[in-house]
Amino acid sequence: MAPTLPAGAPRAKNWSLWLVGFLVVACALFAGYTWLVLNWSYSSGERAGYVQKFSQKGWLCKTWEGELAIVAIPGSLPEIFAFTVRDDKVAAEINAVMGKRVAIGYEQHVGVPSTCFGETGYYVSKVQSVE
Repeated sequence: MAPTLPAGAPRAKNWSLWLVGFLVVACALFAGYTWLVLNWSYSSGERAGYVQKFSQKGWLCKTWEGELAIVAIPGSLPEIFAFTVRDDKVAAEINAVMGKRVAIGYEQHVGVPSTCFGETGYYVSKVQSVE
């Protein structure tokens, strides 16, 4: 015969229920943090130069990664600005103006938790040809 607990004694805790609850809360906090850093911009601006490299990368999460060569003085070494494009429409616009001088508008997002959202923190949202 199994021993019985007194009427006022606390029940044994169901650890699996606590573990599931903890995991649900942890996933919700991670998802909330990810949403916040992807929708809140640390800085924004524009840069002008020549897109010298642009390709779609990623095993599972495909993003467009590119490099913009910024030439301050003709004949000097260009500064390279690495950027990410998550929108296929913007990527198509960049592919259409390859080889021309362009101005790209970007937003910087700091603290993105994974490279699944892009390899850089600079997300391009618009592009226009500069002649």
